Amino acid sequence: MARMHSGAKGKSGSKKPGVKTAPSWMRYNAKEVEVLVAKLGKDKYSSSMIGMILRDKYGVPDVKLVTKKTIMQILKEKKQAPEIPEDLISLIKSNVSLRKHLETNKKDQVAKRGLILNDSKIRRLVKYYIQTEKLPADWKYDPERFKILVA
Repeated sequence: MARMHSGAKGKSGSKKPGVKTAPSWMRYNAKEVEVLVAKLGKDKYSSSMIGMILRDKYGVPDVKLVTKKTIMQILKEKKQAPEIPEDLISLIKSNVSLRKHLETNKKDQVAKRGLILNDSKIRRLVKYYIQTEKLPADWKYDPERFKILVA
C-alpha cells in the first residue's frame, strides 16, 4: 500500500498471528474484562489507553480474543463511548499544536505543509464519519473552536 502524502511504497498493516482463543494462562474471563473496560471507560481513558492498561497491568493480551467484542463495542454498550472518535481527536490536537507553532514561527514552510496535510486528513476523516453516521450530519471542523476545547 502506498503512503498517503508521498510517493513512497511501504508494507501494508501488520497481521496478528492466527490465534483464535484466549491464552490458557490468562486469569480473567469475558465478564471480568468487560467490567474492567467499563471501569476504565468511566475514568475517561481512550480506547487505546484502555487496551494498553489491560495489557500492562492486568495481563489481557487482546480484549477481542477474550470477549469477542472490541473495546469500543463494550464502551458503546455501557454508553461510555466518546462522541468524537479517538483518531479524529488526536488529529485535531496535533492540528492545534501546529497552528500554535506557526503563530510564533511564520516562515516555517515544513510546518505549513504539515498543517495543510493534517487539515486534509481531518476533512477526509470527518467526511467518512458523517457517512457512517458516527458524527452528526451538521458537524463541522472549526480550528478556532477546537483551539479552546483542546488547550
